[in-house]
Amino acid sequence: MLSRIAAAVVPVLGQLTVSSDLSEETVSAPGILVANHTSLADPGVVLAALRRMEIEPVVLATAGLWRIPLLAQLLKSGGHVPVHRRTVRAADALEGAAAALAAGRHVLIYGEGRLPSRRDAAEAAPEAFRSGPARLAALSGACVIPVGQAGSRRLTSGSPVKQVAGFLTAPVRRPRLHVHVGAPVRLSAEVRAGSEAAHRAVTAAWRTAAQLAAIR
Repeated sequence: MLSRIAAAVVPVLGQLTVSSDLSEETVSAPGILVANHTSLADPGVVLAALRRMEIEPVVLATAGLWRIPLLAQLLKSGGHVPVHRRTVRAADALEGAAAALAAGRHVLIYGEGRLPSRRDAAEAAPEAFRSGPARLAALSGACVIPVGQAGSRRLTSGSPVKQVAGFLTAPVRRPRLHVHVGAPVRLSAEVRAGSEAAHRAVTAAWRTAAQLAAIR
């Protein structure tokens, strides 16, 4: 349901294009989609792009979203996984994600695990990753599929007032949005090395997305 909503709403807000290095085989095989996180809007942008590729992933998202009544119903019905950060329940998210992969679903996770603190709308390379993607890859044996998105900060970024203003004016401004899905990467079983490899792959995908968003 979230993917369908995103696919309907995002094209109204901006000009979304998608590119991919995936083959038909790798599209169908469940994998860990690891994306860069720059804006409150980018989950919608990424889900809309992935749906064009017929991928509707299970999303790992902060548990606070499950406190929003309507959104909580959508998250639960879609089998999405809450992340209880900095609690004893934090590891439960990896187990839930591994179960989704075992059931044949793709899983979407944000390697940075947070939004950047800056308030400008410019593009910037992904910040350092947390260990979640590498630990999930080690637990499940699944490949990481790097996802780079560019342009979502043009939809909404900055102070709360600017966030709302950006969203309301987006249908008029129609900013360029691009999502690039890279080729699958098999990570090292060592968590630190795996995290660094995932970060490099997502950074490369983001660079491609930023370049393609800029030249259209």
